[in-house]
Amino acid sequence: MQVLGLVTNVTPSHNIILKVKKLPKISETVVDENLKPVGKVFDIIGPVSAPYVSVKPTIKEPEKLINKTLYTVPSERRREKN
Repeated sequence: MQVLGLVTNVTPSHNIILKVKKLPKISETVVDENLKPVGKVFDIIGPVSAPYVSVKPTIKEPEKLINKTLYTVPSERRREKN
């Protein structure tokens, strides 16, 4: 589990906006401090020096996450057999 960033806003379309320091991968799973999935990384926006991430929520009330830290769970990589 890695820190993704701090929730700064929820858009009118209910996307969760986070201020981040390290860029995640698109479609990476986002969880709260209890490891409960809250959504997936949808887009990376803003300048390279101060990026923001948009998360497409899977929860009903994303507004409750404002000012909370969210985390990413690295996806398991499958090895291909030669």
